[in-house]
Amino acid sequence: MFAFNNSKLNHNSFSNNSLFLILMNRIKYLLAFTFLLPIVIGIAFTAKAASILIPMDEVQKDHLKSYGIAFWILKNGDEVDWLLNYRGGSFMTKYDKKVEEECRVRGVSCEVIADAQVSEIIAQVSDPSVNMDLVKLEKAPKMAVYSPKNKMPWDDAVTLVLKYAEIPFDVIYDEEVLAGDLPKYDWLHMHHEDFTGQYSKFYVYKNEPWYVQDKKLQEETAQKLGYKKVSQMKLAVAQHIRDFCAGGGFLFAMCSGTDTFDIALSAANTDICEAMFDGDAADPFAQSKLDYTQTLAFQNFTLDMNPFSHQFSDIDDTQVRQVDKTKDFFTLFDFSAKWDVVPSMLTQNHDKVIKGFMGLTTAYDINKLKPGVTIMGEMKTANEARYIHGEYGKGQWTFYGGHDPEDYQHNVNDPPTDLSLHPNSPGYRLILNNVLFPAAKKKKQKT
Repeated sequence: MFAFNNSKLNHNSFSNNSLFLILMNRIKYLLAFTFLLPIVIGIAFTAKAASILIPMDEVQKDHLKSYGIAFWILKNGDEVDWLLNYRGGSFMTKYDKKVEEECRVRGVSCEVIADAQVSEIIAQVSDPSVNMDLVKLEKAPKMAVYSPKNKMPWDDAVTLVLKYAEIPFDVIYDEEVLAGDLPKYDWLHMHHEDFTGQYSKFYVYKNEPWYVQDKKLQEETAQKLGYKKVSQMKLAVAQHIRDFCAGGGFLFAMCSGTDTFDIALSAANTDICEAMFDGDAADPFAQSKLDYTQTLAFQNFTLDMNPFSHQFSDIDDTQVRQVDKTKDFFTLFDFSAKWDVVPSMLTQNHDKVIKGFMGLTTAYDINKLKPGVTIMGEMKTANEARYIHGEYGKGQWTFYGGHDPEDYQHNVNDPPTDLSLHPNSPGYRLILNNVLFPAAKKKKQKT
């Protein structure tokens, strides 16, 4: 009896142990499956993750650094699709974990999207009934900034934003330009330069250390390069830069780097500098000797020959404009993305109304623009253009009025703008549109 029961007990124990082992194996399988499932799904998702979208609408955490990401992708040999007017002018590129990680490190918002969504986006922007288009960016342009290599009293918005966006550039100045170095580059920015040789008409600051230092440097450089006057050297520099543009280069300038460039070119056959600037009197008939055929953007302007005035001519309306700061805004034009591709690229933004900002040159009198100049941003009530573009020879140029898009009235010795406080600045975005513009694949004209 006992033996029988013991035998039965052993049998039951065996059966229970077998069931227990089977159950435990299944649990292990389920646990393993549960652990592996996210990995499997992740691998499958990655396989279908065809592209990375960098949105440029209001969801973007850092619009300015987004341009740096696009430039970084191009620099690494990959292409970027610029989706004109799609979510603020978004960027799209093929999926790469390195790109996704770089976006995370730089604080740039991005979305990983699959083939189906990519196809939907391409279909949407290609639809003839919508004002969108896709422009392929192929190669990172070689960048140069024309600027003194010593520290200047005023910061430069372009240099600031290039550094913030982590876009590499070379600094060149008069010696490099006159030595013929410009053809090495695709894109050139002229900082807030005075190409007329009047030292920005800051004669009232003649005793300030920075004014004395700048004047001394300019005069020494001119003498070293074989010019009797700084104005003659600056004219030669301006002509080299104009030739760079004519040969296919992309030129961008802000503030006084815009109107003084054209004024210097127009005054090639006369002297517009008074004695305190170059040692002898200005030509009393200088106005009648201006040659507007030599300029890029402006014509029929009248010089301001007063050496104590901060205005160079009536191209700029800084001294006469009656615009209250609270109402100082300009509006970007809405161009056809499929037909007017160039101005569409240059005006991509998440906001079409841009805060105004002043400078040594603030805005351009519309009546002084040459025929063929494209106004991309204007304040109609003041009859002024703030953002203009044009072609010259095989190249193109963009002029942008004002000094700093996030500093309404920047003064001498003011600290530079901290762009980490303005990562979504619409005004600074316009600068960076120009940076990527030369990377675009050339399209055949539709007209």
